[in-house]
Amino acid sequence: MRNFLGLRVLPVVVGLFFLLTLASDVLAHGHRQEKKIGILLVAFGTTYTQAQKAFTNIERKVRQAFPGIPVYWAYTSKIIRHKLAKKGQKLLSPAQALAKMMDEGFTHVAVQSLHTIPGAEYDYLVQVAQSFSGLPKGMQKILVGHPLLATHEDFQKTVQALLQNIPTQRKQKEAVVFMGHGTHHLANACYPALQYYLWQKDKNIFVGTVEGAPSLEDTVKELKSRGIKKAYLLPFMSVAGDHARNDMAGDEPDSWKSVLTAQGIECIPVLKGTAEYDQIVDIWVEHLKAVMDQL
Repeated sequence: MRNFLGLRVLPVVVGLFFLLTLASDVLAHGHRQEKKIGILLVAFGTTYTQAQKAFTNIERKVRQAFPGIPVYWAYTSKIIRHKLAKKGQKLLSPAQALAKMMDEGFTHVAVQSLHTIPGAEYDYLVQVAQSFSGLPKGMQKILVGHPLLATHEDFQKTVQALLQNIPTQRKQKEAVVFMGHGTHHLANACYPALQYYLWQKDKNIFVGTVEGAPSLEDTVKELKSRGIKKAYLLPFMSVAGDHARNDMAGDEPDSWKSVLTAQGIECIPVLKGTAEYDQIVDIWVEHLKAVMDQL
């Protein structure tokens, strides 16, 4: 009898206990993982309070498109986060924001990149999102929406949006110069590609970059070769932050305004980020919709 109980009944009892425990865990896990969808908007960031209205415009459009869905924010620039932290303003990194959302029970998250090109910041964001989706008790599904320029259609829509928002007083023989950030990442190719698309519509609209190609020198050569005497300077960045206010429109000798003025070209800076254009924000929202449809 003891042998019977020891060898046959005990394993059955232990097995039954294991199954009951597993079932309890599954039920509890299922309860914790009730589907909860959230949106995480991720921008590079800015230290300029005046530029924050661009982010406000984005959130307004996103909430209109997805009423009732919680919206969170994160910023990929560590430098900007640290600068604002010293001023008492706490901004979350993508990892911190996703950790917060996971702790609050979100199971499905649409992460929308508000970057302009699929460069290093976008790559970093995708890697962070993938790391969270792989956690054993993490979120069930995390998808990242494309940045502004990702497809042929994106370039076409962006060009149309830019054309609709150039200063109305600009005359055909006057130039419009968009200043992009530029990068050593292969995605820098987006800037000369955008230049190509713009030239299909208007030969006097140019794209230059601060840290990539086309450079300011390239742009100056084009302006001089066409005898341009007046140019409107606009940032091709989501916000009119430090680059726009200093590198583009500043009074320092090496600013774009100063360099072009020294070349005999009258400059009129327009401090308005692309995220202040509803038509541009609509492209990001379309990318977010594509992701939300997959959740």
